[in-house]
Order: sequence, then C-alpha cells, then structure tokens
Amino acid sequence: RLVLDIGLPLFGPGREALDTWALRRRTKPELAADGILPPIPGVFTDGPAADAILLSHAHMDHTGLLEFTDETVPIYASAGTSKMMLAGGIFAAQTELPRERYRELVATRPVRIGDFVVTPFDVDHSIHGAMALLVEAEGKSLLYSGDLRLHGRRPGKAELLLKSLESRSVDVLLMEGTHFGLPTENPTDELQLENDLVAEIERAPGLALASFSPQNVDRLIGFINAARRTGRLFVADVYTAFVMYLISSQTDVPDPVRDENIRVFYPHAFRRSCERRNRVKIHDQFLPSQIGVDELRADPARYVMLFRPSMLDDDFEGTLPDRCRCLYSYWSGYLDKPDWQKMKRALKEVDGDVVKVHATGHILEEDIVRFVEAVAPGELIPVHTFEPQRFEDHFPNTRVLEDGVPWKLG
Repeated sequence: RLVLDIGLPLFGPGREALDTWALRRRTKPELAADGILPPIPGVFTDGPAADAILLSHAHMDHTGLLEFTDETVPIYASAGTSKMMLAGGIFAAQTELPRERYRELVATRPVRIGDFVVTPFDVDHSIHGAMALLVEAEGKSLLYSGDLRLHGRRPGKAELLLKSLESRSVDVLLMEGTHFGLPTENPTDELQLENDLVAEIERAPGLALASFSPQNVDRLIGFINAARRTGRLFVADVYTAFVMYLISSQTDVPDPVRDENIRVFYPHAFRRSCERRNRVKIHDQFLPSQIGVDELRADPARYVMLFRPSMLDDDFEGTLPDRCRCLYSYWSGYLDKPDWQKMKRALKEVDGDVVKVHATGHILEEDIVRFVEAVAPGELIPVHTFEPQRFEDHFPNTRVLEDGVPWKLG
C-alpha cells in the first residue's frame, strides 16, 4: 500500500477555517476522537504497515499528520520538499521530515516501491519542490496531480508532464479542484504580479513591507525583482534568508550573503530562541548582510522588507515608520484575524496602508478543464475541493468517492 500525502485539514465540514496551531498541540488520541486522524490501518492504527508515504509537497495540509504515522514507514519526497520542511520545522514549528525515514524522489526518475512503480514529475505550485505522482502496478496507472497551477513562473513544468503522458494511458486521475466552489478573486499570474508589485512600490513613499510566505519561491523572486526594478534593497528575515540559502543553487533565488542587493534582518523572536534551539550556526551565517531597525528607520524608502505582524511590537515597538505600505500576499481571510486587525490600525496611525497583491497557488477552473482533457483519464476522482460534484459538469467520467469507503480500480 502507498499513502499519497498525509495532511492536516485546514477547514471543517462547514467550510470554517480550523485553528491548525491548536490542532497540532493535541495528542494522537484526541485527534482520532475528533475525526481529524483517519483510522488507516498500518499508518495511524494497528495493522500491516504501508509500503511508503509519498509527499507531493511541503504544505501542512499535505504533511501535517506525518508525526503521528508508523515510524517504520519510509517517506518519499523531492529534495525541494525536504528543504522546505527543514526550514519550516526550524522557523515555523511546522512538521519536520525524519531524516532516517526520508527517501528522495527525483523528477521523471521511476522508483520501485513494493509492487508499485512511482514516477514523479515537477509541477508549479506556491511552494518549492512540488510534484505530481504517477503510480503504476499490474498494468494499471494512477496520476495524482498534487497541488499545481498553470499560471506560475514555470508553466513549462505542466507541459513536460503532459508530454510525458502522451505515450501512456492514465486509468485514474486524482485531480485537485480547489477553485471549484471558490471565487477566483486573484486570477493574476506571477509575472503580472511582479509588475503590480513594481507599481505599488513605486507609489510607496516610505518603507514597503512584504507580507508573504518565504517558502513561496515564485513570490519571493517577484518581490526581489520588484525591489531591484524600483531601486530598493530587499530585506529578508533570517527564516527567508535560510530558505534562499537552501535553494539558491537550484533556482533563480540569490544567495543572501553574496548578493549586495539583499540585507538580512534578525527579529527579536529569532534572537531569543537562537541558543535555546541550537540555531547559532544559522545566526552567524547571515551576519555579513545584517541590517537593524535603526538603519531601516533612517532611510525607509530605500527598502522592501519581509514583514509579519509579530514584528510590529517585537521589533518596531508598536510604531512603524511614517507612510509605510504593506504589500499583502496571502489568502485574504487572514486579514480578519486579530494580529492583522492590529497591524492595519498601526499602519493607519502612520498614514500607511495595506494593499492586496496576490496570485493563487492553485489551478484555475478553466485550466483544470484543459489539463484533464490533455491527460484524458479513464476515470477522474476529485480531491482537494469543497465541491467535487462540479467536476461532473465538465467530465462525465467523474467518480466522487466517500471518505473511508474503499474503491477498487479495474
């Protein structure tokens, strides 16, 4: 048996956002009792162990239950996913990848796992290292899309995947459908988003605050490029600098120490935990590029700075530089949370503002149709969606499965 992703749910049955931080503090029995932990034998409960867990990428809704799994089961993932989980574990209390269980997946290189042959393919998503997975056994094939999109900086990845499938038949496609049933409020592609960032930064009279996930490498590149195009320096925090260091040799992201257009800010939260969490080596690594609050306040219009709400009190003592502009590049729902409400008040006090500049990390509805038609699967099974029935509007071969109910191919 293979397990495809092992995520912590982000939403409840009523589509309400769940408190993932609170869920992660619960015990295994508590999660099982609440129905968060599915009773999969050999993974979360007693029974013959699965042959492997395959991770498509490092987002918590695909990895968040990993720590509760059978410790004897190997975990397959890309090197990029391994690096993102390393950074997320160190800096964001996210799920870590146990090194002794890790097996590397390399794009287009088949690997045999028990009776299965798995071929991974790089895809474009809002995190580095994402993959789709082709699983073959007994003359049958299943393609798991993972999370992907066609409007990022690397649309060619999907084209390579589709080209590789031209000579193969896909019996079943497990297809993500995040944008079925959700409004597409940000259909912008990543290249247009960079131009939008340039326009907003040019109109910013003071410090430009960049609020986004450092693991979203497309967005990171967009902010770095926008800073350069507007004659500003990009200021990474240590978390972002560590991500840049990890992936600089495989991507267009610059090394934060070697690039003179990059500076590194050391948040107080990182300084406080540095020795306690054995981060001294990481601390020292970026000191040549260090910048402090005083330097930022002295010439704020010179910088585009990675920022999160916790820095408001911790590092800026509750008062931001005059006329700050915060470029918000996350899901808009987070703006309703108390920390962002406080942040908006702080910006208003200094004649600043928040501007939403975002592009979705998930495939758009029209691109889902195009992708599925190109794969031409025998059957289509919707996953990662609130409204799986919407697939039936486009594809008569859709099969909507119920949670926990076995289904056999063939």
